Amino acid sequence: MTTTTEAEQQVSPPTQRGDRIFAGLARAAGISILVALAAVFIFLAVEGIPGVNKPASNYAPLDSFLPYVGRLLYGTIFTALIALVIAVPFALGIALFISHYAPPALAVPVAYLIDLLAAVPSVVFGLWGARNLAPYLVPVQKWLEDNLGFLPFFAGPASVTGKTSLTAGVVLAIMILPIITAISREIFAQTPRLHEEAALALGATKWEMIRYAVLPYARSGIVSAVMLGLGRALGETMAVAMVLSASPVVTLNMISNTNPATIASNIASSFAEATPDKLAVLIATGLVLFAFTFAVNFTARAIVGRSERKFDR
Repeated sequence: MTTTTEAEQQVSPPTQRGDRIFAGLARAAGISILVALAAVFIFLAVEGIPGVNKPASNYAPLDSFLPYVGRLLYGTIFTALIALVIAVPFALGIALFISHYAPPALAVPVAYLIDLLAAVPSVVFGLWGARNLAPYLVPVQKWLEDNLGFLPFFAGPASVTGKTSLTAGVVLAIMILPIITAISREIFAQTPRLHEEAALALGATKWEMIRYAVLPYARSGIVSAVMLGLGRALGETMAVAMVLSASPVVTLNMISNTNPATIASNIASSFAEATPDKLAVLIATGLVLFAFTFAVNFTARAIVGRSERKFDR
């Protein structure tokens, strides 16, 4: 007994020291992220706030900052919402297929393939969207104008190049698909097995089991996945800039040559030739995008936290 106690005393201090070192490293990593985030905010605030009151020529074709950034923010949200409308049904369908329908031999490769989409650089998506996808969507957009032109979204005239908000939305949808799919897949897989078996035992079909047992349980997780995907779409720069021929306008038309610009794409396209005053205006718009994206992701994080607490109970 004495020998065992002495051995435990000899082993205990290194273990405690290792725990303290690991805890310190983890704490330092977390603090460094907060410091970096604060540094970005301070830079945007210091450099961007003066851009709110610059000469009217820096806000062309408008004459003040609020209408200028308002139209850009509208374009950012508009394009991101198009991406969500396209991506969410596919993402949820793929997640359900992987978690409840596909055999393991097929589910694992499909999951890996979807996850690999997240590793593709945005500039590659932009090149593909501008050079390949846009021409293929020209007939589709023409069909939408001919058959659904009574809706403001497809009023036309359809673009002959295909570089429209709809094309940009499709590219963004593919880019956010892995995020929404991965989170939804994990949420679906955490549905209590007893709930699913109870539904099947009561005579429910597989779809009814998913509808009444899986989807209600995963509702908050689905919302958080969608909001995280929205945050990703809001901040995308190069893919949208390469696909979209845009200007600061407000329109619901998704298939015409007149497309609303996004904040990120406007910064990317105007930064190289910007004067000091124009640069301050661009940084100010970046501050608005930072604040809006932060609010979206903060809300998503709160929903994820509530979902995790629900799983723990």
